[in-house]
Order: sequence, then structure tokens, then C-alpha cells
Amino acid sequence: MEYKAKSNCIKDTIYIDDGYSGTQTKKRTAFNAMMEEAMRGSIDLILTKEVCRFARNTVDTLYYTRKLKEKGIGVIFTIDNIDTRDSDGELRLTLMASIAQEESRKTSERVKWGQKRRMEQGIVFGRDLLGYTVQGGTLAVNEEEVPIVRAIFHKYANEGKGIHVIARELTEEGMRPKQAAFWSDTTILRVLRNEKYVGDLCQKKTCTPDYLTHTKKYNRGEEEKIYLKDHHEPLIERELWERTQEKLDRRSTGKKKTRTEKGTEDKAGLGTRYWCSGKIYCGLCGKRFVSRTKGLKSGGMYRAWRCHAAANHGTVRILESGQRTGCENQSVNERSLLACLSHCVRKMAICRDTLREEVIRELQALNNRAADSDAEKIQSKMEALCHKKKKAIDLMVEGVITPEDLKEQLKWYEERAERLSEQLEELCKAQNAIPMGDKDSQVAEEILNDIMSFDESNVELYGEILDKMIIYPGNRVFIWIKKIPFGIWLTFAAHGRKEEYVTEILDMKIEEKV
Repeated sequence: MEYKAKSNCIKDTIYIDDGYSGTQTKKRTAFNAMMEEAMRGSIDLILTKEVCRFARNTVDTLYYTRKLKEKGIGVIFTIDNIDTRDSDGELRLTLMASIAQEESRKTSERVKWGQKRRMEQGIVFGRDLLGYTVQGGTLAVNEEEVPIVRAIFHKYANEGKGIHVIARELTEEGMRPKQAAFWSDTTILRVLRNEKYVGDLCQKKTCTPDYLTHTKKYNRGEEEKIYLKDHHEPLIERELWERTQEKLDRRSTGKKKTRTEKGTEDKAGLGTRYWCSGKIYCGLCGKRFVSRTKGLKSGGMYRAWRCHAAANHGTVRILESGQRTGCENQSVNERSLLACLSHCVRKMAICRDTLREEVIRELQALNNRAADSDAEKIQSKMEALCHKKKKAIDLMVEGVITPEDLKEQLKWYEERAERLSEQLEELCKAQNAIPMGDKDSQVAEEILNDIMSFDESNVELYGEILDKMIIYPGNRVFIWIKKIPFGIWLTFAAHGRKEEYVTEILDMKIEEKV
């Protein structure tokens, strides 16, 4: 795509976008550079071969030519004989731009059709993956990476290991993933789900619904997928593949939960699942803590929080590449965290009082906002009546309605406006009155006291007042509570087994927030 711009220095500059589609301007660096120069006033006139060289998107074509025209810059399309400075230039440009865009749509459909036919013939579209390289549209086995693929399937299907354990073991054994520094759960899961390792080929897993934006998305039934069985040399046996898929399906089915289920209380009675999610940090490496759960024989649920680095990569190690991985921080039982937060709140009555005052203020503000909204609706209706009155007068002047009809209609409008005015006046009086009487205040106080019972079962409220927790080795935690200008150091000890967990607070110190 070539543009020729004449600058104030009478020196010609050529802008070329080679290999980029004209259906969008996001990646067209030369085009965008030309527009920046034009907006700075360095360009007087732009010459381009034809409309499809300027843009293949009607909206972009009109938008940028109008933007240039506002700066006094014309665009001449030499082959199409269009000059945007002419009186009919935009009309002719719109027609040609529409034709260019339609041609892009047809080209996109032809390309998609051709790709689909080649996929049906077994031609591979895509890039190299673990265990295979793509050469000329065929999959060739990468012998160096085959043992890694087989180890992943063997560990999962035969040894019964989880994906995060497999990721950690591969890292410890010095095996490297294809395009990442570390093995992750997602990488392992993609390997286990990839049908290419059993010799099959599934293509069109992604699709491009809009030929103008070229944005890819996962194909969830928008287009037909192409699946070829026994397409190439497999790396694992089909029996192992089928056992792996059955196991994956069984585990994923057991983990699936609806939003409602995630928000309800679990069997152990500990409340919502993620009351402190995203608020717990490691004092050693700074990463967030993640939740780890385990079902108990009693039917309950044991939940602990652990540093993400430790959960994925174990203790601290230095890899061959020199990178540091893992973390030495220990996991913390969730009941211990609840006990620590409960202890803090009980020791600080100011927290409860401050929170109660904030809730009452929010209720008052909510009442005021509701009243303001009602007032706005009434004002809007009154303005609509005024507009209708003016329209009725115009209709009478034009002879559409008689003066008698006008008089009767105006009378109805005035009655309606008077009622609305009375409603607005009553609403203003109610808003200016005392919002909460003694009785209402007492009821609100009792309700708040009941809600704000700080014990380990009221985890929803804990999630609202907690700002941040930092966990350090030796059962030490630093807690920040919202609206409180200081933090609390706690040292605790946990006793008992998983079913009967008791946390004893050994030490508590106050420290100002920095």
C-alpha cells in the first residue's frame, strides 16, 4: 500500500504498508505515521493509487479522509479519479470504498474456503508443538521431545499424579517446555487434551468471525471443525489416550460448580469459598497465596492457603538457567486466619463503631439518591408536558386541530402538571425531614449489631473489612483492616487435627501504616 505525500519542503515522502491488510489501521505503521505527520501540518496533499490501497474499510476511509479534510489536506486517488476536495468527492469515495470492502469480504471467504479444503486433505495449519514440528503442512516427530510427552501421560494416567505435581516434577528433572520458562498447570493440561499425540488431527479450533477486525476466538460451534483420525504418527497408544481423557472428564465434572454453589456455605460450615481471595500475600517472595482444599472422611472440607510459588514449584531451587523458583513459606489453615482476624476485631471496638457509622451513612446516602432519582423523573415528566403543550399549539396553528380541541387538551396538560408539581413538593419536604427517627435508628442499630457479630462463621463480613494479610514464616501474620490507620502483627499457634482446629494467639502488636 503506497501513499505519496507532498510536504511543505516540497520533498516527496512515500509511505508503504507492505504485507498488512487494509481492512483495519491498527497494525499499519506507515499509514499511522502518515496521519501523524498530516495532523502536525507537515503534509499538504496525499496521492494514492486507488481507494483499496488507502483502506478496505468504508468507515475507516470516510473517517480519515474527513479528518484530513478538516486540516485542509486533500486525498487524490489517481486511478479512481477521485479528489476529496471536490464537492462530489465524498459521494464517489463512499461508493468506491464500499466496493473495496466488499472485495475484501469475498477474498476472505475465498481464503477460508481454500483453507478448509486443504484441511480436509490433511494439510496442517499451525506452528510447532511439544513432540512435533510442522514442515510443509505435515507433522514430523521431534525425537528429543517425545520422552517428555510420554512422561506426562504416564505420570497422569498410570501413576495418578495431578497436573501441578507433574509440572513441578518436570521442572525438577530439568525438562523444559516448548515456549515457556516453567511448566504450569495450563501447559500440562493442554498436552493431555491435545489429540495430535494419539495421531489424530483436529483443526479450526479457532475462527475469525469478522473479516474486518481479524480477531480470533475459540470456535464454540460457530464453524464446523475438521477432525481426521489416524492422520499422522502417534506418540502414545490410543488406549492410554482414552484412559487419560476419561480421567480428565471425571475430575473436571467433579470440580465444576455454579456461581451460586461457590457462594454458599460448604460442608465444614466455613462460609464462602473465597472470602480472602487476592488479599493474602507471601512475606518472603511477595506472591499471592492460593486456596488448597481437601475433602475429609467426616464429609467436611479442609482448606488452607499457600504461596503460589510454593504450590506450583515447591521449595526454593536454582534452575540450570540460573532462575530462582519456589518458596520456603509454609501453608496456613484458613481457620487460623479467621481466628486471627476475629481476635483483631474483638480487641478494637473502634473498628465496629466506625463500620456501623459508615453503614448508617451509606443507608442515608442511598435514601437521598433514591429521592433525587424520583425528583429527576418528575422533572422529566413536567418537561415532556411543556413540550406537548407547544406541539399542540403548533398543530392548531397549522389547522390540524380546532381551537376548542386545543383548549381542552391544554386543560388536561395543566391538571397533569399540577399533580406532578404537588408530588415534587411532597418529595422535597420528605427529603428535608429527619431521615431516621429514634425508633428507626434503634431498629437499624439492632440489625447492624446482629450482622456485625464477629465470629468465624461470618466470613462475608470479614471479606468486607479485610484490606490485606501478609504471611511470614513462624506463624506470623500482618493484618491491615480497611479504614483503620494502623496494622496488627500477630503470632499464633495452631493445635489439633484437621477436623478440630484451635488457634491460640501468642502475641499482638500495633504498627502504624506507612
